[in-house]
Amino acid sequence: QVQLAESGGGSVQAGGSLTLSCAAFGYSTNSFNSKFMGWFRQAPGKEREGVASIYIDGGGTDYADSVKGRFTISQDISKKTVVYLHMNDLKPEDTGMYYCAKERLGTRWLGEYKFWGQGTQVTVSS
Repeated sequence: QVQLAESGGGSVQAGGSLTLSCAAFGYSTNSFNSKFMGWFRQAPGKEREGVASIYIDGGGTDYADSVKGRFTISQDISKKTVVYLHMNDLKPEDTGMYYCAKERLGTRWLGEYKFWGQGTQVTVSS
């Protein structure tokens, strides 16, 4: 079973920056899909949406159009299962609970995942 621990959320003014961290613990299979980790967010009253995803065994990434050029997903140099979400030029519409996820289900980079963290809140004020 995989457990995920997120940190780094907080409150910031528009135009500011935050970096979220996610560490994965526990047993994981060695399957291709198990090497995908992603960040998702959910604003009040809205559906959860994919933000960014990374293939931790090669470094490939994918982003939602709404965050391209502003957010960067990366992994720790020494620990593949620690990933970061660097968020720049934050906007009020980026506000929401941000969740880390691991082990992709299916073929979409920002689709469904098997394991989820508890989430960390990001609030951007105008």
